Parts: sequence; C-alpha cells; structure tokens
Amino acid sequence: MTVKLGLMVPANNTTMEPELRAWLDGAQCRTLRIPRGKGLLGPAEIPAYVAQALQLAQAYDPQQTDIVAYGCTAAGFIGGPARDAEIQTQLAAITGKPVVTTASAMIAVLRHIGATRIAVVTPYLDSVNERLRAYLEQSGITVLKLASFKAETTDELAAITPAQVIALARATMVPAAEAMFIACSQLPTKDIIADLELEFGKPVWSSIRATAWHVQRVLAGKTAAAAA
Repeated sequence: MTVKLGLMVPANNTTMEPELRAWLDGAQCRTLRIPRGKGLLGPAEIPAYVAQALQLAQAYDPQQTDIVAYGCTAAGFIGGPARDAEIQTQLAAITGKPVVTTASAMIAVLRHIGATRIAVVTPYLDSVNERLRAYLEQSGITVLKLASFKAETTDELAAITPAQVIALARATMVPAAEAMFIACSQLPTKDIIADLELEFGKPVWSSIRATAWHVQRVLAGKTAAAAA
C-alpha cells in the first residue's frame, strides 16, 4: 500500500520530502511549508512557527491523508518533550490522523536500538544545541560528543553538502558511542548513511530516516489494531 503522507516542514526545507519519499518507497506526499525567516529557528521564533503550523494543518483532507509528519527537528525539541507531545496532540486533533514529530521519532528509534550513549551532528548554533542535548538527556540518552556546522542562516544550512556531513560525522564519532544521530531534516543523509554505518560499525540515524521509520511503525500498529 502506498502511504499518503502529509508532511509539514519549514518553508526553506528542500531535503526532507525527496529523502522521506525514498525511505518510504515512493510515498505520496502532500507537503505544507511553514513560513519562517532567514535565521535558524530558536526559542523566540518557535511560538509563531507552531501557531502557523497548526493553522496550515487544517488544509489536510482526511480522505487523502494516512498520517502527518511534523518534520522540523528543532521545532520539536526546543520546547522539550512535553511541549513536543502537546504539539503532536494538537495536530492530531486538527487533522484527525496520527501524527509523528521528527523529534519524538529521534527518541523512539534510539530507544528501539538500545542506544543510550551517542554522538551527534547538527547544523545548529550553541544555544539550540544545548536544547537538543537537554531533550535527549531528559529522554535518558547521553550525548558523548556533539559537533555542529553552526549555520546562522537558511542559506548557509542549504549549502551543506553530503561530503561535509560525512567529514563532520567522522570527526564526531567516538569509540564509546553506541550510535550516531545526524539531526536536522535539511541535512542530506540518504546516500551516505549506509557507508557511515559500514565505516563505524555502529548504527547511524538521521532526522529524516528516523521520521520514515516512525511513520512506518505507527501505520503498522494502526493496521494491526484494525485487524485485531
């Protein structure tokens, strides 16, 4: 069955839709782009961003949507686990469909693989990286090493290449880490993850891969419940 996915991403995001569709074997994807400024999202921008997301979500047709993905990692983790769960609940109430947030997908997959000590690659500034570290640690996951591109604008973020992600991942992985997570749904990772896993001998997950995995898991659970 082809998944009918409602995807919500920042207006600047050019990576998540094609990579998510690839991970989901060509899912049908209706993408809603949430307006934002040129700077990367921070705590001050999140309330307006979330308000716009909730308003835009009303456009989804329940007959043409199986599940909704709230696909900005930072927009989920900056407010902490409780706020991310609240946004998920609000979007589900508006759309009438199950909702996966990328931030919660990150936690779900790391718990699934049993990774409690990880290395992390991000594009964020220090203040946002600290929010990510706190979100992970509140969920029982210790960040052994975190390295960032420290992109200040969406243009800088969009310019990051797969080769640059590989280089930073290599510089960030440490022997004690049980896995690596590459955070941010704009970073290109689909074509590099398998090689990094082979090189490191450990799981490597990204925001987009985790979202795809969680979408499949939620839909599988829904199907199983309907058949019971």
